[in-house]
Amino acid sequence: MPEGFPSYLSVDYEDGHSQSAADYPSVDEKIAKAINVTQTALSQYKNPAIMWTGGKDSTLVLYFAKEVADEFGYEMPPVVFIDHYEHFDDVTAFVHHWADKLDLDLIISRNEDFARLGASPGDEILVSDLSEQNQRELRDRLDHTDDTFVLSADSYAGNHLLKTVALNNTITEHDIDGVFSGVRWDEQDARKNETFFSPRHDSEKYPPHDRVHPILQFNERSLWDAFWYYLVPDLVADYPQEGYVPQGYDDLPNGLTPEDLPVGPKYFEGFRSLGTSKGSAKSDDRPAWLQDLEHTTERAGRAQDKEGLMARLRDLGYM
Repeated sequence: MPEGFPSYLSVDYEDGHSQSAADYPSVDEKIAKAINVTQTALSQYKNPAIMWTGGKDSTLVLYFAKEVADEFGYEMPPVVFIDHYEHFDDVTAFVHHWADKLDLDLIISRNEDFARLGASPGDEILVSDLSEQNQRELRDRLDHTDDTFVLSADSYAGNHLLKTVALNNTITEHDIDGVFSGVRWDEQDARKNETFFSPRHDSEKYPPHDRVHPILQFNERSLWDAFWYYLVPDLVADYPQEGYVPQGYDDLPNGLTPEDLPVGPKYFEGFRSLGTSKGSAKSDDRPAWLQDLEHTTERAGRAQDKEGLMARLRDLGYM
C-alpha cells in the first residue's frame, strides 16, 4: 500500500451511518451524493481502483468516476475485473469492449492457481495440489478440513478463493489504497450498515485499504433511471440527450443496437442481477428495467444469497 496509509486521508468514515436510500429521495440528490463521494475519493486516495463486474451497479460507479475525472482533471483509476472462471461469455465481451471504447486501464484479477492446474468449474480438486496460500486460506480462514473441494464460484470456499483472494492479491500487487465498489444499501442486510467510506484496515484479514461506495443511496429503480437519462445519453453520441427508455431489443432510437450501449446484454434478456453463468437466472422475459422492481426480489435469480453466508464472505474481504 502507499506509504503512510491511511494518515494522508481525511475522509469521513461515518458518512452515511444510519442512513438509507430514503435520505436521498430524488435521483438528482442521489447523483449529487455520488459525485461528491467520487470527487472526495479521487482527490485523496493515491492509488484507487474501480471494481467492475460488467454489471449495472459497478458500471454506474465507473460512469461517475469517469465523469468526475474528466470534469475536474483527476487521473482515471484503473478498473479491476475479477475473472472467477464462470462468467457469461457476453459479460466478458462487454467488459473488454467498453474498456477499449472508454480507453480504460483494465486489470484482470484472477486466482492463477486454478489456471495452473487447468481446473474447470465443477472439478473436484485436491487441496494438496493448491498453492501454499490457497491451502492456508482454506485451512485457517475457512476451517476447511476435507482433502478436496469442488471448484465453484457459487460456493463459500470457491467464492473466497476465486474472488476475495484474487482481489486481495491485486490490491497488494498494485498498492491500491481505495477500492470503488458498487454496493447498495437496499441489496442485502449484509450491506445495509455500510458507509460511503468504509475502512478495511485489519491486516490480519486483508491488505489494508478503504472501500469507496458512491451509489449506496441508489435503489434498483433509481439506478435504471440514472442509466437511461444520464449514463447512456452521456456515453452514446446518437442517444437522445433527454433520455429514452427502450421497451426491448427492437426499440432503440436512431438505429442503435444493444451492442452500442454501455448496458450489459443480459439485462435486455431479463436478468436483474448477474453472478456466475450457472448461478444466475433471468427473473422475467422483459428487460430488467421494465419488471416489477418494487415488489419482487432483485437477486432472486442468484445463487449464494444466504445472508449469513454473505456476512461471512464480507468479513473475509468480499464486496
